[in-house]
Amino acid sequence: MSEDFLELKAWLEETRDTPLERMDSFFDARIEDYEEHMSPWKAHYSWMARLLPAEIQSLFDIGCGTGLELDQIFARFPSLTVTGIDLSHEMLAKLSQKHAGRSLNLICADYFTYDFPEEAFDCAVAFETLHHFTADRKRQLFSKVYRCLRPGGVFLECDYIATTQEIEDLLFAECRRRRDRDGIPPEKFVHFDTPLTLEHEMQAIRAGGFKTAELVGFLAGDDHTAMIRAIK
Repeated sequence: MSEDFLELKAWLEETRDTPLERMDSFFDARIEDYEEHMSPWKAHYSWMARLLPAEIQSLFDIGCGTGLELDQIFARFPSLTVTGIDLSHEMLAKLSQKHAGRSLNLICADYFTYDFPEEAFDCAVAFETLHHFTADRKRQLFSKVYRCLRPGGVFLECDYIATTQEIEDLLFAECRRRRDRDGIPPEKFVHFDTPLTLEHEMQAIRAGGFKTAELVGFLAGDDHTAMIRAIK
């Protein structure tokens, strides 16, 4: 067994009786500390901004939160038109305050059920928002992302991955156990990490319609957070 697996198993045992929290409530309750909590990924935000094509004019930010990736993206593209979608009212309010005066359209909604506009954006990004969902749900979402991009449009995803299949299996099994314990049906969003392996993440992206999908890489010292690029 890998060291990652043993550490994860020990943590799951320590937290086995912790109640699950609704996704929107989880983030609303932590709005004051969220940006500090996410500060270890500063280099990843900058990396994502650098990977965007120079000529883009519109961008769709899926699970935008407080817009930490947008802090870096707007620094490079100050006139960019951005549509952001997130479940948390509190996070969207903070994003709006930070980037007052920017060309922003913010949507408080479930991105799995919200109707994305067709061929409306040059780019789409998703930063550490999709590691709570099954491969099937991701495939459906990636299909919507594919359709919302203009021909040649770029989708960048930066997110956790399970470094082994046994880690992916363990987390999904534990999530099911906790849902059963708390009486939470599968369709309700809860904050519990269930990342896919890189292989399964790439399969889901390609199944969503993207013929060109590639691993851009990992930053030094972090083999758990992958940057993936797909092109329509």
